[in-house]
Amino acid sequence: MKKVNKIYINGEFVTPHGTETFDLINPSNNIKIGEVTLADETDTRNAVTAAKEAFKTFSKTSISERIQYLERLKNAMQKREKDLIDVMIEEYGGTRQFVTLSSKHTGSWFDSMIEVLRNFEFERNINSSIVKLQPVGVVAIITPWNASNSSISSKVATAIAAGCTVVIKPSEMSSLQTQILMEAFHEADLPKGVVNFVTGLGNIVGTELTNNPDIVKISFTGSTAVGKLIAKNAVDTMKRVTLELGGKSPNIILEDTDLEKAIPIAVYGAYMNSGQACIAPTRLLVPENKIDEVNAIAKSVAEKIIVGLPENEETNVGPMVSVKQFERVQSYIKLGLEEGATLLAGGIGKPEGLEAGNFVKATIFTNVRNDMRIAQEEIFGPVLSIIPYKNEEEAIQIANDTPYGLAAYVSSTDENHALRVGSQIDAGRVCINGFSHDPMVPFGGFKHSGIGREYGAYGLQAYLEPKAILK
Repeated sequence: MKKVNKIYINGEFVTPHGTETFDLINPSNNIKIGEVTLADETDTRNAVTAAKEAFKTFSKTSISERIQYLERLKNAMQKREKDLIDVMIEEYGGTRQFVTLSSKHTGSWFDSMIEVLRNFEFERNINSSIVKLQPVGVVAIITPWNASNSSISSKVATAIAAGCTVVIKPSEMSSLQTQILMEAFHEADLPKGVVNFVTGLGNIVGTELTNNPDIVKISFTGSTAVGKLIAKNAVDTMKRVTLELGGKSPNIILEDTDLEKAIPIAVYGAYMNSGQACIAPTRLLVPENKIDEVNAIAKSVAEKIIVGLPENEETNVGPMVSVKQFERVQSYIKLGLEEGATLLAGGIGKPEGLEAGNFVKATIFTNVRNDMRIAQEEIFGPVLSIIPYKNEEEAIQIANDTPYGLAAYVSSTDENHALRVGSQIDAGRVCINGFSHDPMVPFGGFKHSGIGREYGAYGLQAYLEPKAILK
């Protein structure tokens, strides 16, 4: 059994002041694989103090110095790529297919910020005045279990580029991954106090970070409910916030789409990260007159989806991260049946032979109405809802009829047609004909999907304060 009993403060691995422990459970078999000693308020305050002291000098570093630090971080992270892949499979059940692809993007978070820095103007002239963009201060970074490494990498890269120092609160469920990250960041040899890790519970470490007056900004990725709570508490000390929250992303299949090509992509996309992804296109909007054809293709694809042990190369859908999450997904499948949706594939219960873990059948509901809860609420599991629409105008209306607005997808054989429709969707990111990754373009949500943007120059600006000097 693995023990994680250190946190990282002021450039050193230290024993937490906190004594509470948290069990790490392999979701594939629900066997305990590790134990983490959790940080407490004292540890958090110590980390904030270290970051505040480091900010005094780090905020004055040159662009070339920051680029060097980003290059060191990238190299250190890439050295641990295999370790991170293996531990993500073991710790949260990420499939080898998904975590391998995700890990290959790690370097891009640092490369993109290096590129931004080389062209970014931190000082600008407006008429006879000067506008300086200075680092905002000490930043609290709070990240989720389902995208721990990428969230931490992208947020830290942006903070470093801005000249900010950070205190990171990763999910306690990602502690084995965090151990590797701490070791990699230590190897990068940044100045002491620039990056600090305190692994602890949200209601302890997260609350202290939210209330601590020396934290100037919070960058949070996670649920909408927690994001709202952070925003409410942060206003008392006038913290800046960037919140990347939940999603219920629409995938519009237009009338002129090649269904044999688009529907398989749509189904596999809905199951990305075993459905535990905020950007997963879990609402599939299709022309009403093609619903039977879509159903036939989708059902055929679902029957080929392999739900299995995440370490296997061929597995498409792994386990839910916990028993609690498994039960949540099961409750939504039951709800879909009660609401009158047609079960096309999957359903209640575990796949045969996988009873020991938190495995959910690859499930598809069709003839779903958009006012059903399975179409409105984020399930965070391998459950796809197929929603028919009468015409393009109704498709756009259905796509926007949601509390969320994180991502959206539009498919058409005519790219310009897809672009016209995509421009009318209220979402922070719209992908045309498939799935794209670009760390240079902004990412974030409309409505309840968040506040602010991450990545590239837009993300960097959120870590800077404009100061106007008039003369």
